[in-house]
Amino acid sequence: MGLWICLGALAALIYLAYRGFSVILVAPLVAMTAVLLTDPGAVAPAFSGLFMDKLATFVKLYFPVFLLGAIFGKLIEVSGAARSIVAGITRIMGAERAILAIAVVGMILTYGGVSVFVVVFATYPFAAEMFRRADIPKRLVPATIAFSAFTITMDALPGTPQIQNIIPTTFFRTDAYAAPYLSLLAAAFTFACCLAYLEWQRRRAVASGEGYGSGHRNEPEPVDDAKAMPLGLALLPLVIVGFGNRLILEFLPGAYGDTATARLDPGLAGSALITQEVKANAALWAVEGALLLGIAATLIIGWSAIRGRFASAGQTAVAGSLLAALNTASEYGFGAVIAALPGFRQIATALATIKDPLLNAAITTNILCGITGSASGGLSLTLGAFADRFIAAAEANAIPLEVMHRIASLASGGMDTLPHNGAIITLLAVTGLTHREAYKDIFVITLIKTATAFVAIAIYYATGIV
Repeated sequence: MGLWICLGALAALIYLAYRGFSVILVAPLVAMTAVLLTDPGAVAPAFSGLFMDKLATFVKLYFPVFLLGAIFGKLIEVSGAARSIVAGITRIMGAERAILAIAVVGMILTYGGVSVFVVVFATYPFAAEMFRRADIPKRLVPATIAFSAFTITMDALPGTPQIQNIIPTTFFRTDAYAAPYLSLLAAAFTFACCLAYLEWQRRRAVASGEGYGSGHRNEPEPVDDAKAMPLGLALLPLVIVGFGNRLILEFLPGAYGDTATARLDPGLAGSALITQEVKANAALWAVEGALLLGIAATLIIGWSAIRGRFASAGQTAVAGSLLAALNTASEYGFGAVIAALPGFRQIATALATIKDPLLNAAITTNILCGITGSASGGLSLTLGAFADRFIAAAEANAIPLEVMHRIASLASGGMDTLPHNGAIITLLAVTGLTHREAYKDIFVITLIKTATAFVAIAIYYATGIV
């Protein structure tokens, strides 16, 4: 019974999200229904002590990133930088390569350490403008951004600083560059397949006469080309965010050590000492600092265009960031509740029967990430519960832990992007599209990414390459 409750809750949330219902509303209702069917007396404490606790934790940690990312993306749009970047990329690569151009920009940002959520906000304004100019259907924008930010630079390329590539290092005692050659081959497979699919969809749209469309929601405002800033200047804020994130990340441990402490009023007896672990907060502080630098740079270089619209742009960004953050936080709370149910343990136990170590890791990670709707959450849950078993099986079969790291990381970015995934909901909210309009193409990217982990396993067994 417990298993069916878990699966039923997941199916209900996916269905309702696809039908356009707000996850902020339906995620707690579905989660608490699952608790009610399991133990009616646990509903109230589970809601306050688990669902809301996890939701609040997510907002506490990540809302500043959502807010600053939304403001940065909006200012990039209003300043005219987005239009300048679009025009420059169009001249260099050609309008017909808009999909490749947007993918490359997003990948550069993601590999530079910018959060995938921030990439969504930052790339959307000029993705929409470039697709409009090339007359490519807007419904392909979310899939293109997903390709750029949620695939190879999230967990495949060696050295990526994204959390999905960092989590395995703490369990397998590896580093971010684990299995570099296998990583590159997996990345090449994903890149080629995703680009080929999206270009095929573009060509089909051209053949059928389907263009960008009109009447879309959340459309970036057009900016007069005559007022567009030079391309190098327009790219400067993006470069500052990428390099600023890296530099701040390297600066923080040396500046603070292991712990950052502060007492705001040393002269007041009993003044509370504020203590924060640097390692736990460095990645967030770095991206927040980098975004502030990017916002400051955008204000400086584009103030003449921004000046009269700064207040309205800020209000729009705040509203968008609140919706995106609460969507994702609600999903995070849902995953925490489902993971605490007895049926979830049944799923995890059943997965232990898969004998091959790499297949076990890939399938287990994919399923748990799919259930929780989170790559990082599902990966943490998987390795927290099964890392010792994976390590023992790998050693027994002479499989390097670097390969185990890479397979687990690749698998985390597979079935996590089901319709209830927080990043997908945020992506659709930012682009002003619905699941019904745009999710089909995102799902194909999800299938390609899911297949990548198994392709990497096949390559390793066939060649032994690491």
